[in-house]
Amino acid sequence: MTAQTASKIALVTGGSRGLGRNTVTNLARKGIDVVLTYHSNRSEADAAIAEITALGAKAVALQLDTGASDSFDGFVANLKTALKETWGRDSFDFLVNNAGIGINAKITETTEEQFDRLMNIHLKGVFFLTQKLLPILADGGRIVNLSSGLARFAGPGYAAYAMMKGGIEVFTRYLAKELGARGITANTVAPGAIETDFGGGAVRDNAGYNKMVSSVTALGRAGIPDDIGPMIAALLSDDNRWVNAQRIEVSGGMNL
Repeated sequence: MTAQTASKIALVTGGSRGLGRNTVTNLARKGIDVVLTYHSNRSEADAAIAEITALGAKAVALQLDTGASDSFDGFVANLKTALKETWGRDSFDFLVNNAGIGINAKITETTEEQFDRLMNIHLKGVFFLTQKLLPILADGGRIVNLSSGLARFAGPGYAAYAMMKGGIEVFTRYLAKELGARGITANTVAPGAIETDFGGGAVRDNAGYNKMVSSVTALGRAGIPDDIGPMIAALLSDDNRWVNAQRIEVSGGMNL
């Protein structure tokens, strides 16, 4: 394979499950190779690798706690090794900051520990992981940060989580501004309520909650992972090279 036809490489945090898993498989379908991170479940990561490989793409799984910024130097070193050994490269092309957790607690009940955990994973972690990765993100590359519909509309119990996602949307615009000279774009994808195990699987498993979500969504149902992964893969294609510094909500028209 020549350098001119070499596959692009995407790094997707939290790529072993949920929306991240759907994203990496859809990237593979487009011929994009993947480095995915997982927090603790190696068997899920291995299953994702097998699925990607079956689709004809290369993939590597690396362990990462996106809430532990003191581990990022070690992670970047492991990433450099994986890039060199698997692809013979010292850079990658696409960064998708997807990893995250959901904590549902009203403002009056949110603990400082919960707030700090959300901040470390969704805000501080994304900022400093991206910072550490910028030297090996190829010029002309792409960054996609995951936000949430909850940064636009309010859902009781998600104030702290949504605050972090609002911060990510601002961060994305600054990335686009500061990285434009390198030809790197940065955009935010904000899913609506999706049927995954996120937040304890409430949208997927709670029929009443699912019905409520469906009732406030223009297309009349809750989202599924296949509504999101293909959109992210499409955003990373060259067809969307001029889309930059945008917040793109993918919610089926929720809470209009």
